[in-house]
Amino acid sequence: MARVPITKEGYERLKNELQRLQKEERPTVIKAIEEARGHGDLSENAEYEAAKDKQGLIEGKINDLLQKLGHCEVIDLPEDGNGRIVFGSIVRTEDLETGEIASYRLVGPYEADVQTGTISVTAPIGKALIGREEGDEVKVQTPKGVRTFEILEVLAR
Repeated sequence: MARVPITKEGYERLKNELQRLQKEERPTVIKAIEEARGHGDLSENAEYEAAKDKQGLIEGKINDLLQKLGHCEVIDLPEDGNGRIVFGSIVRTEDLETGEIASYRLVGPYEADVQTGTISVTAPIGKALIGREEGDEVKVQTPKGVRTFEILEVLAR
């Protein structure tokens, strides 16, 4: 599988989440399973079933994080992109149809979260912005149709 770009901060967040699951959540659920076993017949023990289900979810998350971390390539963010949009840049855009102004930080897919203002460089808007400069107009095919953005400002990091 191809390497997936990620910021140092994003990599640390994934690593910290993995450690939390392994060192806190996993032991807690193992203890809950042991306690539930002590309550007798496992075939009619709802606490045991709930704890086993939770254990399955935690183990799934751990495996997912291990896989993601194995594919990550930490990218050193440039201090200055020379006015060009690069991985890690913060970009202010204006939707020329609606006048809506938005700010995005371009990151890897494992750390992208529109709610926090980060978008993936592999998303349609992210792909369209990479390599562009302030003042450029960018047309992007989105689920809502073709949208045109003007790049108002490019900040490195």
